Amino acid sequence: MTAMGRPRLLDLYCCAGGAGMGYHRAGFEVVGVDIAPQPHYPFEFHQADALEFLTAHGHEFDVIHASPPCRDHTTLVSRAGVDGSGWLLDATLHQLAGQPVAWVVENVMGAVMRADLVLCGSMFGLRTYRHRKFAIDPRIPLLPPLPWHPAHTARTSTKKRRRDFDAGMHISITGDVGSWLGPACMGIDWMTGAELCQAIPPAYTEHLGRHLLPAVTGIPQAGAA
Repeated sequence: MTAMGRPRLLDLYCCAGGAGMGYHRAGFEVVGVDIAPQPHYPFEFHQADALEFLTAHGHEFDVIHASPPCRDHTTLVSRAGVDGSGWLLDATLHQLAGQPVAWVVENVMGAVMRADLVLCGSMFGLRTYRHRKFAIDPRIPLLPPLPWHPAHTARTSTKKRRRDFDAGMHISITGDVGSWLGPACMGIDWMTGAELCQAIPPAYTEHLGRHLLPAVTGIPQAGAA
C-alpha cells in the first residue's frame, strides 16, 4: 500500500498500458513490466523479463495482473504463424499460483485457460467487440458482476475502416489500424495504431479493479461496480 492509500498493482506484460490505465482509474498505483521498451506507458515502468521480475518482486505488491503474449492463441495464428511465446501463459499461471497476493490473468478467447469472466467492448459502449477472458484468483471471494452484453448487431470492418467507421460500423483493432480509432473503439488516446492492436480497453480492468479494490484493501468502495 502506498503512502497515499492506494494498493500497488503489478502489471506484467504491460505493453503500452491499456490494462494498467483501467486499474489506475479504479484506484490502484500501477507499475508496469515488459520485455520490450514501452515509451508511451503512462506509469512507472521496468523493462525486464516478466517472470523474473515476478519472482523477485511479486510479493512487494498488493495484487498482480498479467497479460501474457496472445499471438500463439489467436485465430490468426494459422496465417501469421506461431512466435514461440505461447508457453508463457501456462508458466505465468503456474508462477502466480505460488504468489502470496491475489492475481488476474487476461488473454484472448482462443487461450486454453479458465474464463471466470469474459468482457466485450459492447458492454462499455465501445465500437469494437474485442472479447477477452479473465481468470481471477480463487482467493478473491466473489467474482465481479457481468455487465449487460448487448447483441452484436453492428457489423465489423477489417479493411476500409475510415469509410466503414463513418457508416457506423464497429472496427476490428488488428493489423494496420490508425491511432484515430483509439478513443471511440478502445477508450485510449495515448497509443499508436500498432500499440492499440496489442491492448485491451481500460474499461475492462477499471470494471475489474473497482471490484478488486475492496477485496484487496478490506475497505468498501463507494460506487463500486
